[in-house]
Amino acid sequence: MKKIMMAVALVILASACDEKTSDNNPFFTEYTTPFGVPPFQEIKLEHYEPAFLKGLEEQATEIQAICNNPDEATFENTVVAMDQSGKLLRKARIVFSGLNSANSNDEMDQLSRKMSPLFSKHSDDIRLNPQLFSRVKTLYDKKESLDLNKEQKKLLEETYKGFIRGGANLPQDKQTILRDLNSEISLLQITFSQNMRRDADAYKLVIEKKEDLGGLTETQIATAAQAAQAAGLEGKWIFTLANPSTLPFLQNAENRALREKLFTAYINRGNNNNQNDNKELVSKLIAKRLEKAQLMGYENYASFILEERMSKTPEAVYELLNELWTPSLKKAKEELADIQAEIRKEGKNFTAEAWDWRYYFEKARKAKFNLDENEIRPYLKLDNVRDGAFYVANKLYGITFSPIANIPLPHPDAEAFECRDKNGAHLGVLYMDYFPRQGKRSGAWCGTYRAQTYKDGKRVAPIVTIVCNFSQPAPGLPALLSADEANTLFHEFGHALHNLFKDVHYYGISGVARDFVELPSQIMEHWVLEPEVLKNYAKHYETGEIIPADLIKKLDKSGKYGQGFATTEYLAASYLDMDYHVLKEIPANLDVMVFENRVLGERGLIKQIPSRYRTTYFNHTMGGGYTAGYYSYIWAEVLDCDAYQAFVGSGDIFNQEIARKFRDYILTPGGIEDAMDMYINFRGSKPGTGALLDNRGLR
Repeated sequence: MKKIMMAVALVILASACDEKTSDNNPFFTEYTTPFGVPPFQEIKLEHYEPAFLKGLEEQATEIQAICNNPDEATFENTVVAMDQSGKLLRKARIVFSGLNSANSNDEMDQLSRKMSPLFSKHSDDIRLNPQLFSRVKTLYDKKESLDLNKEQKKLLEETYKGFIRGGANLPQDKQTILRDLNSEISLLQITFSQNMRRDADAYKLVIEKKEDLGGLTETQIATAAQAAQAAGLEGKWIFTLANPSTLPFLQNAENRALREKLFTAYINRGNNNNQNDNKELVSKLIAKRLEKAQLMGYENYASFILEERMSKTPEAVYELLNELWTPSLKKAKEELADIQAEIRKEGKNFTAEAWDWRYYFEKARKAKFNLDENEIRPYLKLDNVRDGAFYVANKLYGITFSPIANIPLPHPDAEAFECRDKNGAHLGVLYMDYFPRQGKRSGAWCGTYRAQTYKDGKRVAPIVTIVCNFSQPAPGLPALLSADEANTLFHEFGHALHNLFKDVHYYGISGVARDFVELPSQIMEHWVLEPEVLKNYAKHYETGEIIPADLIKKLDKSGKYGQGFATTEYLAASYLDMDYHVLKEIPANLDVMVFENRVLGERGLIKQIPSRYRTTYFNHTMGGGYTAGYYSYIWAEVLDCDAYQAFVGSGDIFNQEIARKFRDYILTPGGIEDAMDMYINFRGSKPGTGALLDNRGLR
């Protein structure tokens, strides 16, 4: 009776919202925009909820129709029908998800929290539907006799597995518990992300004295002045907790007290005992995840998650992390000795702290290699770096990117490009959105506003978006990137290529294992500083001069310097993620910051290097997505370093035959093949860690 009443209420809500907004709701009609992109300028906040509710109602009706079908279950009338259901819901959610990450506000946050239990219930209603599961199981049990092709067979297997991992085999009482857990976990993850973003947005370091700006570049000072002016603080300077503001400040600012102040705020996001504090929330979240895993028959949450990854087990993950930890920490301590030497050169005798690392590391790098990162920025004009990524893709795959004018944009700052294959065929649309702003979450990511699929036998091209948080250009100047930011652009562009090249017929097999998904992105990073590529895009923003050969040599010689810090801070976060999710019981009064300090301290992490993400702002794992999976970047780096050796070993980093194989075996198939099988199909054998260790200079 309770389920019937909820269903009736949902229908009434959907009908009421439909009547109210159906005349002008863009989600209720086919998009008539160029390439069928979402009409962003027409989509209003009030359009989402009616589309969500109507979408939930429509998919529930479609699922019930599959269950009520009197005909014998077939692949088409059951598995394909299920895969293709929920078009309106998918259409509205993919737009909301993209914009809620890139341009959110309090109202969108509230709607996320409001819809979370409805989405969770809807998903459970499908996975825990006994009639639907019975039809799928009937097909799965006789899959070998169904004459399915490889893609169809994989979809059937993944659909069946989705029911099993969704709790379809649990008894009714445990299914009820699972529903509650799924709803709670979803809401906790959403709240964590919102808290983290709001806490970061709320902090401003306001500098009032010009002498406190010593060491900062003209661009940094001008950008900070612009931020202060926009905040109504004319004549002052504002620095925020966005990476493009914080990290260059820590690298260049001479004022040690201010470095400490900004650094302390940065590493305490979500840990300020205010309304955005995440400590208690994390404790609840990991407890609920563990309860779910044990309900499903696993000893801990990591075991539940990793079963579907390349790694398969927590033991395999720890084996890789442990192999890298000792040489990384050793290298980091060598770098710390260099930093301490720079402090002594200045006639000071204090022990370096975490807020000193970037500042004195730059001095150490300059002393060792005569290289100042600020020498590089003038050659890394954003538009040129972007075109450099396009150049690499063209050299490898023959594809082209052309600007699109007069097309709806997800934000006025974004730009759009059409991607065409080497034969001229349309591959998709690519949006790029570069700079931080209020309401945009931190970091960089690649997503879609329409996933690649098929309709009426024809490929539906994806609409892909790259979202970054690069350094804002100073007034009157172009955006100039750091080497790390250039690397980030190439990285996210690799994800975009993966989306653009994908060619699958079903949503259910469009994704790949989380610890494989970073291979397409990370391999692109190898081309960033290749001399042949630098000569194409690294041109001085004022003179057009190609980056000098001696500067390229300095970059090459110094390339592995700093990998002790970079690898150690990354591994610390990977350990932290795993350590939470291999717990088999959660203490009643778990203090997550004490736990973090203990597990990392026991491994010997030095105080000058905090985990890349501390618990209260570790959105990769606490916000979902990379839960028990942050190790994926280093796991995939084993693959990408080995894969890049295929190009290097051929004597041609643009070897088109190897690129064709990479596209065919890695970028195109989605999840049709097992991840390791895809890699072996490309490379001919499994990878080892040797290339990664060499690439990071750890042996």
